[in-house]
Amino acid sequence: MAKITTASLLKMKQQGEKISTITAYDASFAKLFDQAGIHAILIGDSLGMVLQGQDDTLPVTIEEMAYHTQCVKRGVTDTLIIADMPFMTYANKDQALSNATKLMQAGASMVKMEGGAWLNDTISALVERGIPVCAHLGLTPQSVNVFGGFKVQGRDADKAKQMIEDAKLLEAAGAQLLVLECIPSDLGKAISEAITIPTIGIGAGKDTDGQILVMHDALGISCSYMPKFSRNFLKDTGDIKKAVELYISEVALGNFPGEEHIFK
Repeated sequence: MAKITTASLLKMKQQGEKISTITAYDASFAKLFDQAGIHAILIGDSLGMVLQGQDDTLPVTIEEMAYHTQCVKRGVTDTLIIADMPFMTYANKDQALSNATKLMQAGASMVKMEGGAWLNDTISALVERGIPVCAHLGLTPQSVNVFGGFKVQGRDADKAKQMIEDAKLLEAAGAQLLVLECIPSDLGKAISEAITIPTIGIGAGKDTDGQILVMHDALGISCSYMPKFSRNFLKDTGDIKKAVELYISEVALGNFPGEEHIFK
């Protein structure tokens, strides 16, 4: 597999090829995923829940994210590496520039931030200084206390319309990738068609340009519960590398997510 870049992902969208993405937090799994042919790896602040046993992602620090980014980087040859900016590490432009620099120097090729059009100036500042940005709309886990829990977003017509507008504004600000989490499948389709940058869905239907799963969910080893939008690929194969290869194949063929994994 040739080295994956943001340009590679854009070309995939333009050619109608599906993008497969998964989280990783250490060199061993990162190397396995890289060799299996995954297109992008996200070092997610989900590590707070799946590694640390926290109730949500809020306690994760920038130092922890940088450490796990360094670990993942050591296992990767070709896969694009994206790192989450954790809670309240990008509340203003200067803070975002400082913390994004730490993640890029740790080995990330792109940083991810949750939020709508209020991030526009920050995204522009990062991109102008050579830091690619992945935006994130829908269920943004860092806002779990505002949402009152992990709930599907965008079912209300006005909120759906606002999300489409936010997506356009984030693209205009310079975002090169957009994660859509826990939204109705028709909204995932509408946003994907409204912007030219690739969309990566997690519980956003099968019409996004790609999919992402938390590795613990994809391998059926999450200690709490299996989200509706996930599938245990290890159960189907009995082998971790084959499970990841099946995930990549099922995304590419349009078989995952299935009807049972999407929100209406």
